[in-house]
Amino acid sequence: MTTPWQKEWNRMQRQEYEYLQKGRFRKESRLNRLLEKHIPDALQDKLDLAFSKAFELIFEKGTGVIEKTYNKNGIEESFVEEREEALSRGDRESLRHISNKAGAAGGRNLLFSGGAGIGMGILGVGLPDIPLFTATMLKGIYEIALHFGYSYDTPQEKYFILRIIEASLCCGKELDKQNAQINRFLDRPELPKDYDQRAQIRKSSAALSTELLYMKFLQGVPVVGAVGGAYDAIYMNKITKYAQLKYHRRFLIDHSDPLDGPALA
Repeated sequence: MTTPWQKEWNRMQRQEYEYLQKGRFRKESRLNRLLEKHIPDALQDKLDLAFSKAFELIFEKGTGVIEKTYNKNGIEESFVEEREEALSRGDRESLRHISNKAGAAGGRNLLFSGGAGIGMGILGVGLPDIPLFTATMLKGIYEIALHFGYSYDTPQEKYFILRIIEASLCCGKELDKQNAQINRFLDRPELPKDYDQRAQIRKSSAALSTELLYMKFLQGVPVVGAVGGAYDAIYMNKITKYAQLKYHRRFLIDHSDPLDGPALA
């Protein structure tokens, strides 16, 4: 007999499969083709550097500032209660409640990101928007992590977050490869022996700058830049959806049904 935990695992796998299917093919937009000839040669490097600096600044000094925008202790206490209820009741309703609350947190940050991006775009602000975009993105991931019972301030957790961001913006075979690597990390959560946080920051920053290159260029043009700013929400949604999938998988791996044995048998 399939337990509620196993059913929840199957639901998560279906959602992950759907995410990967959507990411297997990428069709370049007509807008990107129109903008391509206008992109300055140095813009990609400037975006890479801006994202890298934003990550380093937030990881070193900004996490405490981000934490002032939500009730960290309240989320942690709520998760403990919800986890105990899920473990004792063992039904799908209590299990889904945890993932639904994480999804709601991601949705709130998505609305903020879209509004901020459009506002910056109307003013013609492109590159200066990157610290705000990065902070909002990390805030969304941090809240998702807390709703599933995980921290985000250790080297191991920062590695996990950076890999989530990098993988979420890949497509095709590279997306499948990155996703498989993250899943192996969840099965055995150890930092790679040769891990260098700054090197991983550069990889994740490059993934962001490649995806946002055209939109950040457009966002730098007053008024019409609102179109580019609106894409902040699109990419934020892509990243936080993937983050929710990976933290959901992690939660189900780390918690097995105490009555019916491992949920993932």
